[in-house]
Amino acid sequence: MTTDSTSRPLCPMHRIDLPEAGPPRPAALATGTPVWLVTRYADVRQVLMDPRFDRRSLYAEDAPPLLVVPNLLDDPNGLLNMDGEAHRRLRGTVQRAFTPRAIARWRPWVAQAVDALLDDFTARRPPADIVEGFTRPLPVSVICRLMGLDHLDRERIRHWADHALSGGAHTREEVSAALTEFTAFGADLVAERRKSPGDDLVSGLVAAGDGLDIDERQLVRLVCGLVVAGHETTMTALGNIVVYLLTDAQDVWSGLAADEETAAGAAEQLLRAVPLSEGRVLPGLIRRAVEDVEVGGVAIPAGAVVAVQTNAAVRDPDVFPPGPPDPFTPLTSPTLIFGAGPHHCLGAWLARLELGLALHRLASRLPGLHAEFTPETIEWREGQLTRSPRRLPVSW
Repeated sequence: MTTDSTSRPLCPMHRIDLPEAGPPRPAALATGTPVWLVTRYADVRQVLMDPRFDRRSLYAEDAPPLLVVPNLLDDPNGLLNMDGEAHRRLRGTVQRAFTPRAIARWRPWVAQAVDALLDDFTARRPPADIVEGFTRPLPVSVICRLMGLDHLDRERIRHWADHALSGGAHTREEVSAALTEFTAFGADLVAERRKSPGDDLVSGLVAAGDGLDIDERQLVRLVCGLVVAGHETTMTALGNIVVYLLTDAQDVWSGLAADEETAAGAAEQLLRAVPLSEGRVLPGLIRRAVEDVEVGGVAIPAGAVVAVQTNAAVRDPDVFPPGPPDPFTPLTSPTLIFGAGPHHCLGAWLARLELGLALHRLASRLPGLHAEFTPETIEWREGQLTRSPRRLPVSW
């Protein structure tokens, strides 16, 4: 059993304590870098959307350290760390592929991927591990098909992702070696699709990037980032939501089977109920003030680092009803789980589609699904930027 530093079992993600919504207050990153922690809904939206808080200045010569061990996000020339026109130009090469209209065209084959995995999973003799059989391979299958990588060893992708988004599970040298290999793969892939383009996302990115004269290194980084980000968050969210549904929210299960639209709406509330990380600030949610700014009545000086807590913001009692959310009640305000502003998650609509279809078809095909685990016996995948179950034995 995986335990924390006090040798007590780690609790499920939906039970963790999050910072209370309140005015911006001093805190610190794991590196010791002082930050202003922002937790209220309105304040988080302001920081994420106000150009006076940017990403680029986090990599200026005078910038303090953000990460103990670097990862794929720690790249000053990556899409995440660009602002203004340079950011809009690079993001534009991929954004059209992830609009709601574009995602709607993918619904049939995402549904096919869900059904194929459920066919294989239900053919097993219970109890069976739903992480290994469903929640982990689904997002990988979807992003591989989207990017034309069906031939690629899925364990190789998992290896790269584990290192690319490591939160301390691997040494600096291990992360560096994995990222070097991953980048070489990305460079070869871009060259291959430039030579022999297809109808996949990578071919489209290469064509768009070449048309806009995008720097080759940026194009490679963008492709690598999509391989990882395209499945990691959805995999983590789906596994943690299954824990919630089979433990503290068993009464929700039958409602998810009603129809796809109901399940899609429920997924929005479930993402609000079940955070991805344990109160730690994710690197992508850090900004730096480029001038003096007031946030929530607090003066933030130029040069200060600001960390937003979206998981706390979507529980702000001034915006959302207190207590566990009702999955079948529409959100009263737009969610911040996928961020906001120029760096709003590109894959948000794809994640919504996968989660909605996965939850609906799981519940409709396996109405009697129940846990063969308890919150105390869950093995956790730790040392990443997020935390998720390593295995979840279930029966039906």
